Amino acid sequence: MCELLAMSANVPTDICFSFSGLMQRGGNTGPHKDGWGITFYEGKGCRSFKDPLPSSASPIAKLVTEYPIKSESVVCHIRQANSGGISLENTHPFTRQIWGRHWTYAHNGQLKDVHNKLSIKYHIPVGETDSEFAFCWLLDQIHIKYGAQQPNDIELFTYIASLSEQLNSNGVFNIIITNGECLFAYCDNNLHWITRKAPFGKASLIDAEMEVNFNQETTENDIVTVIATQPLTNDEEWHKMSKGQWHLFKLGCSIACGEESNT
Repeated sequence: MCELLAMSANVPTDICFSFSGLMQRGGNTGPHKDGWGITFYEGKGCRSFKDPLPSSASPIAKLVTEYPIKSESVVCHIRQANSGGISLENTHPFTRQIWGRHWTYAHNGQLKDVHNKLSIKYHIPVGETDSEFAFCWLLDQIHIKYGAQQPNDIELFTYIASLSEQLNSNGVFNIIITNGECLFAYCDNNLHWITRKAPFGKASLIDAEMEVNFNQETTENDIVTVIATQPLTNDEEWHKMSKGQWHLFKLGCSIACGEESNT
């Protein structure tokens, strides 16, 4: 299946270190060779880079690793296609607008026959994937429930958690969603996270010969949370999320979490 990577931080931070490890899994140390994408938020704006080529061989991915774009919210995905052809329109992450903000979503897993089980009206997919269809369905449900009145963060993302649980009943549904302020993660089977804050130490990537001393790159007030399908470093303690568990992060901190009602 695919792999996810995301970041939530309280100060603009680059994700070059983590992305350097993940991109090697896209056709080098891993089989996820069917495209990749990454979205960075800068204020209310965002910029995305996508490529249907394997990330380990993509000149655009190499550019991203060498171009320290600083952001408080990032979503990244490397793809192993199982629904929809290998093409730019089927490459995650997917971005749509709601309530005057860009929402970005990436999915790891497969949903069985979701096109026939669920209906959508307002948000129509561009590509063919079950992943994008699920995103459009999720946004439809938010629109139907709240209309033009955006609720507070906790209420909104608790509702998204309930929608994620419903989607998860159709297969495997590990996701990352962000509106540039909050970053939401829902786990079915594989999702890990780590929060880095003072006192900072060193870390070494699993998939590349690279080490960083975060103490030299940060201040004592920085808080950075990284979420990944599998841990990216071999000398830090990552937290593995359980089935049906979700976390909501804002400015690097977990502000809400929960689990499926039957777990």
